[in-house]
Amino acid sequence: MAKKRDIHVVPHEDGGWATRKEGAGRVGSRHETQHEAIDRGRDQARREGVELVIHRRDGTIRDSDSYGPDPYPPRDRKH
Repeated sequence: MAKKRDIHVVPHEDGGWATRKEGAGRVGSRHETQHEAIDRGRDQARREGVELVIHRRDGTIRDSDSYGPDPYPPRDRKH
């Protein structure tokens, strides 16, 4: 089974922000603010059970949140 494609929040070339599926040639939606794009991307990532990756204007990754099953969950460190 193919891996589901993550959702990225990226700066849009015409200004504003956009959501884009990993590997897609075009954006899924365009927004005036990064906050609006994050909200839309989060909803989509939850529906599809994938990761949301949020970028800065310079393209570096600012944050990411996973909404799907984690294949490598953290170990419980409680004794």
